[in-house]
Amino acid sequence: MKPGPTLCAAALLWLVLGAAAYFFPAAGVLWTIFAAALLPFIVLDALYLVLLTDRLQARRSVSAAQALGETGKVTLEISPSGKGFQPASIRIFDLYPDSMGCSAFSAAADKKLVAAGVFAFEYTVLPLRRGPWEFRGLHLLLGSPLRFWRLKVLHPCRTSGRTYPDFKKLSSQAGLDIRGLTEQSGIKNIRKRGQGLEFESLREYQSGDPARSIDWRATSRRQKPIVREYREERDQQLLFLLDSGYRLNRRDGEYTQFDSALNAVLLLSWVALKHGDSVAVGTFGTEERWLPMRKGLGALTGILNGLYDLQSSPLPSSPFSALENALARLRRRSLIVLASNFREEDGESLSWILPHIKKRHLLLLVSFRETDALRIAHREPSGPEQTLETAAAFSYLASRRRLYTGWEHLGLLTLETSPEEISPALINRYLSLKRSGRL
Repeated sequence: MKPGPTLCAAALLWLVLGAAAYFFPAAGVLWTIFAAALLPFIVLDALYLVLLTDRLQARRSVSAAQALGETGKVTLEISPSGKGFQPASIRIFDLYPDSMGCSAFSAAADKKLVAAGVFAFEYTVLPLRRGPWEFRGLHLLLGSPLRFWRLKVLHPCRTSGRTYPDFKKLSSQAGLDIRGLTEQSGIKNIRKRGQGLEFESLREYQSGDPARSIDWRATSRRQKPIVREYREERDQQLLFLLDSGYRLNRRDGEYTQFDSALNAVLLLSWVALKHGDSVAVGTFGTEERWLPMRKGLGALTGILNGLYDLQSSPLPSSPFSALENALARLRRRSLIVLASNFREEDGESLSWILPHIKKRHLLLLVSFRETDALRIAHREPSGPEQTLETAAAFSYLASRRRLYTGWEHLGLLTLETSPEEISPALINRYLSLKRSGRL
């Protein structure tokens, strides 16, 4: 409990009367009467403030699901539970999570506002990191009715929730059909008539249809050319293996490469589920997680809840071990998408396991371009040191290119892209593989 402005003023006046009594003894009686009359009010004001803290109620309203980088609204309501129990003033500071940004506090209200019964305050927060969060309580600085005292209390008003990766963007796209999604993302979705793996329907022949798509039996029955129309095969399996170790723990722009890869995995998961395929996700590096095969658009919620709090860290990771564990779990032919940042030392280990994968599965290795190496390799050196740096960058990029070329000759699929382009590039490759029938 701290002294308020009234107590400070009364103490100053009491000291002045005491000084006057030193020079004028008759003023000593006034000094004593003033102290005796003021002391009960000081004590009662303090007791009132202590009793008020037990009757004070606080409520916080905030959405339990926040989107990374999107502002969220928080509403606070503070009210006394009993009639007549009202502080003269309130100053509040909300203990918002460390993973959120806020610049609105502290908030204050005087007796006129509190007299209405409820003190309401609204502010915004900005989620800065994915994962769970918790508001630990409220710090309240209450003023007594006579303003003799101010009391600081911690109200146990806790609220918890989660911050999801690009949740608003993904949820808005989930309401669109595949054509709208591809137009917004820059994804090329070209339908090839008369080609595919699953029969869809019969229709009349149109100019430009290939002759091999004609259904001669239906043509003879209807006495006019009828063609078969196909669509991409459904009920296939797609497995993501996501590296959360040091390989993707590099900030490239606003987010890390791991965040960009995670967003691409979530977006492609929705596209695959929309196409009727099953999706599973495994992580390795910082933490090993396994989300089993799920089918249907409702599975996207489970994938989001399973990955929303996963973070990358500078810990070692082994794509080879992740592939070994995945092969032991898979029972059907699947498209395995391994997202990491591959180095020359990965060539021997992955080349060894390739024959075991080619027999039953299709493997796509996704890696990010080395933007710094590309920048150094294409700049004009201005001295011996920069010349050596440029040569080293050329050598490093050439070794990566030889690595990818060797994998492609062995039957692996590779995709090297930037963090900004990974989502449309990955979805384009997935749709292309479905149209080709390689799955």
